[in-house]
Amino acid sequence: MWRALSLFCLAALLSACSPRHLLVKQAADALAVQGQTAEDDLVLAREASAFYLKLSESVLRETPGHVALSEAVASGFTQYAFAFVAFEAERMEMQDARAAQRLRQRAARLYWRAHRHAMAALEQRQPGFSDGLTQGSLPHLDADLVGLAYWAAASWGGHIALSKDQPDVVADLPLAMRLARLAWERDPGWGQGALASLMGTFEASRPGGDRRAAARFFDQAEAFGAGQNAGVYVARAEALAGEDRHQFERLLHRAVEASAGRTGLDNQLMRERAQWLLDTADDRF
Repeated sequence: MWRALSLFCLAALLSACSPRHLLVKQAADALAVQGQTAEDDLVLAREASAFYLKLSESVLRETPGHVALSEAVASGFTQYAFAFVAFEAERMEMQDARAAQRLRQRAARLYWRAHRHAMAALEQRQPGFSDGLTQGSLPHLDADLVGLAYWAAASWGGHIALSKDQPDVVADLPLAMRLARLAWERDPGWGQGALASLMGTFEASRPGGDRRAAARFFDQAEAFGAGQNAGVYVARAEALAGEDRHQFERLLHRAVEASAGRTGLDNQLMRERAQWLLDTADDRF
């Protein structure tokens, strides 16, 4: 983070004697790389995230369409909303319902912010992308855009999940699923099963969803993750095992086991969520 900040400040200081666009692009490149750096300390990640996201967003406005930075910003806002806002709302629900609702509303806004950044980059790269998504006539997705499409779809799904009292928002679920499928058809194994897992979650959550089809997506996700992606097990437990306590707890224990001894913020977050779900299982069954 500090290396990225130094580059950004250097760009500002030298703008009088160097091409501004080049320097801003260098800052964008540095921030994009920083966004992909693993951080396994949840407290440090939370404290640093807000500053990093605001800085990255500012640079992105100067370099619209920068794919790597757009993906880093979209993933950053999505993960921040999920891990530090929406999850906190769930844990707070029983103690302070109003505060929990405010947090859910904030998380929904952050998800939508992530979605806007991702879609803007996709549109910049492939003009007419948004219209094609709506009309069902999307072109072939370039390989380097799969991650961007994943975060656009994941953040959209998060926004919809927290906006169930807004029919116009919920009505977009088929479009979010279409976007996720476009990415999945291009690279089904992306993210060590994260994309296949998202497909499973979408299929399980849509009205009239096919649970067997969702299970097949989760089977794929487990295979792609080689049993080491804790998020796959948590997603499967929440999507498909809500009425089977034994299966629910079995999957969550697998998530805890998968994350044991592994660095990386994703696994740390999923281990914390899995353990919380286990600790509160009595409230669910």
